[in-house]
Amino acid sequence: MGHLTGKTVIVTGGGYAALKDGEPGAIGYGIDRAFAKEGANLVITGRNTEKLEKAKEKLENEFGIACLWVQADVEAGADNKATVQNVIDSAVDKFGRIDVLVNNAQASASGVTLADHTQDQFDLAIYSGLYATFYYMQCAYPHLKKTEGSVINFASGAGLFGNYGQVAYAAAKEGIRGMSRVAATEWGPDNINVNVVCPLAWTKALEDFKDAYPDAFKANVHMPPMGHYGDVEKEIGRVVVQLASPDFKFMTGETLVLEGGMGQRP
Repeated sequence: MGHLTGKTVIVTGGGYAALKDGEPGAIGYGIDRAFAKEGANLVITGRNTEKLEKAKEKLENEFGIACLWVQADVEAGADNKATVQNVIDSAVDKFGRIDVLVNNAQASASGVTLADHTQDQFDLAIYSGLYATFYYMQCAYPHLKKTEGSVINFASGAGLFGNYGQVAYAAAKEGIRGMSRVAATEWGPDNINVNVVCPLAWTKALEDFKDAYPDAFKANVHMPPMGHYGDVEKEIGRVVVQLASPDFKFMTGETLVLEGGMGQRP
């Protein structure tokens, strides 16, 4: 029995992925596992139903928790509020409450310069990240108010430090940070704390990038001072769990940079 037994956690972008050695290979799935170890009921979303179903199967079998997956994609031209409201309603119908919202999902066209970026590429990042976070926070708010819950949003060093070729991604992530600070101010009286995590972790996407483009990987991906990349469950997911715990309830509106020292500035 963990300290979140009976609580309900929504994780966007929570589908399954694994590294070559079988270890968890996606930040969302690492977060799933960290919360599952504490006994939480999980509601996971994403675009790929096969990855969601596999995550549900593995989480329930390994940890004995209940997991509901809901396919959801926030994109330009769609009725996005209805899409997100369906996730929230499904969570409440299944578990009766929402205690934690983790906005992790994000897509982008990285590597394209600002001058060459298309509107479709810009929309991809803004809708999947900024708009999705906006709608999930707005739709979940009445339920988080009842439970005096927590929100953990995801930003990135791309926005903090202006990474080359990540203009739309950086814009979406910095928008999420600004919105999170406003929410922390407005929702503080409701005892809802809202914080932001900027992670650097070893994922399947990074592993595949190294294999496919070794020269580009060497030029653009640098080892953090800690000497290793973050573990998606132990070094990212566990921090997210702590941000949803009573010990960190008084912290709100803050950004935690989990990059093993890469986020330092001289």
